[in-house]
Amino acid sequence: MLQKPTRAFLHGLKDLRKDRLQEPRSGAPTTSGYEGAPEVHRLSGFELQAKNRNVQETPLADELVEEFEIFEEEGGFQAWLVVFGSFMGLIPVFGTINSLGAIESYISKHQLDSQSSSVVSWIFSIYLSLTFSSCIIAGGYFDRNGGRDPLCVGTIMFTGAIIATADCKTVWQFILAFSVLGGISSGIIMTPLVSCVATWFLKKRGLATSIATIGGSVGGVIFPVMLRSLYSKVGFSWALRVLALICASCLACSIIFAREKQKPESKPFHTKSEAFKWYLNSSLNWRYFLDWKFLFASLGMGFAENSLTASSTYLASYSLARGNSEEVSYALIATTNAIGIFGRYIPGYLADRWTGRFNMVIITVSMAAFFNLVMWLPFGGNVKVLWAYSILYGFTTGSILSLPPVCIGQISRTTDFGKRYSSAYFLEALMTIPVIPVGGAIIGSGDISNYNNFIIYSSMMMIAGSICFIISRSICTGFRISKF
Repeated sequence: MLQKPTRAFLHGLKDLRKDRLQEPRSGAPTTSGYEGAPEVHRLSGFELQAKNRNVQETPLADELVEEFEIFEEEGGFQAWLVVFGSFMGLIPVFGTINSLGAIESYISKHQLDSQSSSVVSWIFSIYLSLTFSSCIIAGGYFDRNGGRDPLCVGTIMFTGAIIATADCKTVWQFILAFSVLGGISSGIIMTPLVSCVATWFLKKRGLATSIATIGGSVGGVIFPVMLRSLYSKVGFSWALRVLALICASCLACSIIFAREKQKPESKPFHTKSEAFKWYLNSSLNWRYFLDWKFLFASLGMGFAENSLTASSTYLASYSLARGNSEEVSYALIATTNAIGIFGRYIPGYLADRWTGRFNMVIITVSMAAFFNLVMWLPFGGNVKVLWAYSILYGFTTGSILSLPPVCIGQISRTTDFGKRYSSAYFLEALMTIPVIPVGGAIIGSGDISNYNNFIIYSSMMMIAGSICFIISRSICTGFRISKF
């Protein structure tokens, strides 16, 4: 059983690292750890290994961390209230992302029935791209000022966007209301909701973040079923107004409970130009991407999440093309998201306790690609196999929205998490722009052969994501088998 490190021990390790950094180095940056350290302690996501224990050595990369962050106590009532607040806020944010298929399948057959799949897909591509890119706006602001203001502003904007979408009839109206206003507000909300949890947890960060993002699965279960029922009873407009009311209520809870552990102390800006320059430089720092492990972790997150959103957007349409009823098609989305609740919690728990965050995300992303190619592609016409696929795929992809941000945090200082998180999502936003339109173009007229090509396209992105995470991990620890 590992002992809890003392403060003196941690500061001694910090001084030892300073001495090591002063030693002349040649060639590639070393990833060797501290030799002779008497214990294994997890600090800022890295493990310090001792020679006197029969455990697999996991080296500490000199470049992975600039300071040791001391979390004296984790958990507590206040910390888990923050997780609850984040959970409630992510119900509308990730829940809407997980329910795009329920909206796409309806408007493509009603308001926009005269438009092609590739044209309709731009609505959701722009929405996702602006969701991820607008994280930039909130990332630097969160690190400097906290998350309360972005949550308040984002709540008003997001609720207004859903209400405005209720009355849309044309493509450009959907783009302005849902894609632009909804996407920007979603990103403004997302960053503080995820980042605030990271300020309260270190060892249990994967588990806490996974529990918070379960809200997305809850929203993904409730919203498609609710919308399908309301479409036939009160129509599209009132269905979205009810959705807006639910979203506003959930976000109000997040404003009350989701807050950072310590209010940032920052000096006020002297001029508006100084403030603008600071936010511009801090929110999008391209130098972060010169860190190869961060770059490949960000690319892995982008490929995996884009594959997930593309598949979930067209799963209902695929089911309808196979001749299944609307009830079955919407239920498939709900089932995928329901199983995703377990797919978030269980991998998050195992990642913190046994496997490590990077190892777990590599496993789940690889399994998602496997189920795409082995079940969905050859046997999607069998409704029983499609149900089994939705269960297995939902479990493996449940952690794709929860663990990658934790992996980003594992190779970042807590004080920089908001900026690094938003920069990673900005890169993902650039990747998102063509993903769904290309998928829509591949599907084209909706023939099964075209859908099969789309499944291959989505699977290749998932495989690319797994490879990128493997590269990022290998930069940190090499290819040895270890918890990381």
